[in-house]
Amino acid sequence: MWHDTGTGAWVTPASLTVEPLGHIESAAGKRRIRNLVEVSGLMDHLVQLKPRMATEDEIARLHTREYMDRIKKSSSERGGEAGEETPFGHGSYEIALLAAGGCLAAVEAVLDGKVDNAYALVRPPGHHAERDHGRGFCIFANTALAAAHARQARGLSRVAIVDWDVHHGNGTEHAFYEDPTVLTISIHQDNNYPPKSGAIGDTGAGAGKGYNINVPLPPGSGVGAYVAAFDRVVAPALRAFRPELILVASGLDASAMDPLASMMMTSDGYRKLTQVVLEVAREVCGGRLVACHEGGYSPAYVPYCGLAIIEEMAGVRTGLADPLLGLLAAFGGQELQPHQEAVIQEAAKLATALRAPAS
Repeated sequence: MWHDTGTGAWVTPASLTVEPLGHIESAAGKRRIRNLVEVSGLMDHLVQLKPRMATEDEIARLHTREYMDRIKKSSSERGGEAGEETPFGHGSYEIALLAAGGCLAAVEAVLDGKVDNAYALVRPPGHHAERDHGRGFCIFANTALAAAHARQARGLSRVAIVDWDVHHGNGTEHAFYEDPTVLTISIHQDNNYPPKSGAIGDTGAGAGKGYNINVPLPPGSGVGAYVAAFDRVVAPALRAFRPELILVASGLDASAMDPLASMMMTSDGYRKLTQVVLEVAREVCGGRLVACHEGGYSPAYVPYCGLAIIEEMAGVRTGLADPLLGLLAAFGGQELQPHQEAVIQEAAKLATALRAPAS
């Protein structure tokens, strides 16, 4: 919660033409998820895991030492800019190590059988961070680092990452673009962020060809499109790949109330996506599933989406109702539309062609 992103003055850097606003990537949404999990009574059914800081050697699996040193130096002073739209303050280097390490601790707990599955509610997010620079509020590539840890430190042969953040998981894609042992699937709003990233034709390179699947859904996609994408692309791809661990890059910014996208997901929609991934996880990898929190910028609504996901993972319904669900679910266009269907059909071909790599 102490990761300091400053004010929204970065939106108008040339001059203060509007009153500065708190940065949109703030602690509020994450704190409110945690609070709702507690007041709903769900916390009583959960095992709380203690995070740890990732070591520099663990971060160096995907990031350059020069980049890490730059963040460390700026963090020890007054903070700085990790990259495009990624401001940070004093002490954020250690907090970013803790965010990445929290995801590693969640992976370890699941692989060791201490818990059935885990949700790492961490900040700052990570799926835009690239090898030598931060991007889109992300400093270190938390979810990708969790996959690298499962492969390199724990010896898993195949890991899958399902990214349902509304923005393309460019950092995750870059990390494993030529690696057939990590399947990366990103379901995102077409050409939102980063611009010109996440095209359906970007499927991997070299030995990794075919092991990167992008589903760039059109703006305005609702629960119908997302569920169809998971039923017809994500689930078949996971079943074909047969990972030993499934990671979810869990951004909640596809919600109908998010200011940084134009999608119409609801808490019940996220519940349905979680059900699909859990069902496949039980089939192919003994239910071993870790969700790493990414984006989500509507403090009013992300708590209900987060609660729905964690309820499904825990197998516990608290009975706490989403007071906005009826309104958002009634929005026109929630059903699968023909132009959305066309994208899903193309992505489904990629899933059909997928095979598990030779051991």
